[in-house]
Parts: sequence; structure tokens; C-alpha cells
Amino acid sequence: METDRVLLDAAKSMDETALAKIFDLYAYALYKYALRLCNDSLLADQIVGDVFAKLLDKLSCGNGPWANLRSYLFETTYHLIVDEVRYSNRRLPLELVDLRNIYGNSASISSENHMMFEITLQAVHNNLTDYQRHVIVLRFFEGFSLRETASILGKSAKHIKSTQNRAIKALRKVLNCHKVEGSLFL
Repeated sequence: METDRVLLDAAKSMDETALAKIFDLYAYALYKYALRLCNDSLLADQIVGDVFAKLLDKLSCGNGPWANLRSYLFETTYHLIVDEVRYSNRRLPLELVDLRNIYGNSASISSENHMMFEITLQAVHNNLTDYQRHVIVLRFFEGFSLRETASILGKSAKHIKSTQNRAIKALRKVLNCHKVEGSLFL
């Protein structure tokens, strides 16, 4: 976090090195996050570009984040995706990308773990609301704290915790119904 403040201070004076460092630190993470939500690599790339363009606009006007750059960038990404969904002619579901393509074909995953992964992935896709999926992605895939997730989604930490608990309860209910070699999930 201290690095963010140093970078922000330098970026506010439009220091090219600091701006490039911010891009290098966050562009890939923002791209993965956007891709998980919109499932469209071109749109995710466009969103990331728009996030940094918006950051530059804000910084050049003397605005922008004063602290927690990471949260600010993810929040901006989220809002740009929501705007795209609302105002585009096509409907883009806010869902996880099909993780089977990323993790499902890995040689390091045993057949037992692969089956558990497939069942879990189906449960996430079929048994959670879009909002619950979004909270789960931010909390467990992106590693944000409750407070950071609340800031990104514009909700209270208590609300995020409640949503997370309902999502985990729904997943447990589904996963407890499936047995793999005699053992229950969760």
C-alpha cells in the first residue's frame, strides 16, 4: 500500500515512469478480472484501456484516488463493465469466464480433483446469483478483503459478508449432495 501512495504522488505530477509502473503493476490483474466478468477478451482489453485513460484524465485534473490505488482501479473496472452491460445492444452476463479452459485441462489435476472442480464450477454457475458470483470472484479469485470488496461494489462490509455467506451456504448445499469416492465436499 505504501508503494501505491508513492506511485500516486508521482503520478499526480504526471511522472511517466510512475504512470508506466502503475500500468505494469495492475494491467494484467485488471484484464483477468474484466475477462472473468464479461467473458470477452476484446471487451476486457478495451475496459482496461478505458480504466487507465480515465485514471489519466482524473490525475491530470488534480482528482483521482488519494489512497488505495488498487481498489480504485478495480472499482473503475467494475463500473465500466456495468456501464457496458447497461448501454450496449448486446447483453453481457456478469459471470465467471469458463474456467475449464484455464484450469480444467491441466495435467497436474488428478481425475478426482478434476471431477470436484467440474462440480464446483457448475454449482458456481448454476446456483449463485450474478451478484453472489461477483462477490465470490472479488473475494476469493482476486483476493480483496471484505472492506475493499464493499468499496468496489458500493456496499457495506456487513452486506458483502452476508452475501458471501449466502453464496457459500448455497454452494455447500449443492456440493454436499455430490459424493466423490465416499467423501463429501466442504
